[in-house]
Amino acid sequence: MTIEPDTGGTDTVFHGYFRSSAAYRCRIAFNLKGFAPAQRFVHLRKGEQKSAAYKALSPAGLVPALETPRGVLTQSLAIIEWLDETMPDPALLPADAWTRAKARAFAQTIACDIHPVNNLRILGYLKTPLGHDQATVDTWYRHWIAEGLSAAEALAQDAGGHGSFLFGDAPGLAEICLVPQLYNARRFACPMEAYPRLLAVETACNALPAFADAAPDRQPDAEG
Repeated sequence: MTIEPDTGGTDTVFHGYFRSSAAYRCRIAFNLKGFAPAQRFVHLRKGEQKSAAYKALSPAGLVPALETPRGVLTQSLAIIEWLDETMPDPALLPADAWTRAKARAFAQTIACDIHPVNNLRILGYLKTPLGHDQATVDTWYRHWIAEGLSAAEALAQDAGGHGSFLFGDAPGLAEICLVPQLYNARRFACPMEAYPRLLAVETACNALPAFADAAPDRQPDAEG
């Protein structure tokens, strides 16, 4: 028997970190769906993700992880698509198969191409044990941001929409991945002028409570 998600509660527990862009994606999706799991905070800077207790939930030692009555889900896109399939209103992917594939391609440009090479553990490895200084790490980060966001801007322009969002009249998986990545880009002072369509979509998204309330600085575990 399939157990459908309810509106959250003690039987669903979300493990995240305020500044994790993958956890940020999930928070946006939860807000759009009206899904409110209990929260547990995993402090990545303190290495709590490496504990035996957390790795029992997430073998890779990464956030997010979602405990459900059926078990644990990891990986933000898997969590979001599971939620979309079991709580279909509002839909986070277009109804048309072609447009749905285009939206997934956009989301994966961020989640699969940009994010993995700029993750905290990768940046930490560049410094220790590889011995690069912070300036070199920042250069690395900005390079891959420019590569990835240039591709995302081209995909956004190719989508042909002139409304507030990328693949329809409401935000979905594409925007859920975009907004956290732009937040991260600003943290590293990445130039943003080359991405006008992405910035316009971001502005429209952040005007919505579902996005604004998911922002890192609004989370209970937020730090300066």
